[in-house]
Amino acid sequence: FEAVASRLSFSGGAAALHVSPAAVSSQIRTLEERIDQPLFIRKGRKVELTEVGKQLLPGVQRGMVELRKAMQSIEQNRNEGLLNVSMVPIFIQKWMMPRLTGFYQVVPEIDLRVNADRRIVNFDETDFHAAIRFGPGNWPGLKSIKLMDDWILPVCSPSLLKQIGPISSPAELQKHKLLYTNNEVWDAWFRDAGLTHEDQRMPRLSDALIILLAAEQGEGIALSRWSLVARDISHGRLVQPLPHLVKTEWSYYFVAPDHYFDMPKVAAFRDWMIGLCNEFEKPV
Repeated sequence: FEAVASRLSFSGGAAALHVSPAAVSSQIRTLEERIDQPLFIRKGRKVELTEVGKQLLPGVQRGMVELRKAMQSIEQNRNEGLLNVSMVPIFIQKWMMPRLTGFYQVVPEIDLRVNADRRIVNFDETDFHAAIRFGPGNWPGLKSIKLMDDWILPVCSPSLLKQIGPISSPAELQKHKLLYTNNEVWDAWFRDAGLTHEDQRMPRLSDALIILLAAEQGEGIALSRWSLVARDISHGRLVQPLPHLVKTEWSYYFVAPDHYFDMPKVAAFRDWMIGLCNEFEKPV
């Protein structure tokens, strides 16, 4: 019924199930006889759902989703094998990448696959087990655990700082090109500095990685987060023109559906991430 109803086609449903249209028609007739109600209106090759069919379909689809979850949980409830985790690209490149080899060394039996994507993953429609997200910490229908906080700070290239000289207050940043993404995460910094987004004349860019690259090349002063620039600062690629740090209102979280959250291989990666984040040095 679900295969035919979602496609409004007996032949399409049969093809999806790898059976003959006659077999599908026979099963549909059996179901209609069981509930003593017609489910489809057949108009030649076209098919429409009756009101009863429209009422039945959402419940059947919800049941199929739950069945799929249960089957996936049983099939993948192992201590080893493939583990799919989603993260945003800049977090992977600036924080995660230098640390990934450590996981493979500690748990070589788990085949960790990290997917870089800005979009929020839909666990019902994909094969992802977990995700690392930066946000307020509340995602309906998912379990989450806080990994670490973060701090907002301005950074620029050493050559630019040498050119413009020391900056003594956040207000002085208005005299220079301030680069940042159009994101509410910066609100805490602007409030603390007594500034507003409207005070800035520079256009806000959409890609945080491009902004940091521009800052490295001396194109301006970037607003970024400690987690993303700590390594660049330690290697001398970026410096702090102003020792002004503001804790973000958002944090990093490990997020997963309930049926995956405590799966052994997911738990192994989660615990490893917690340990890494606990070791990550906070800004001075």
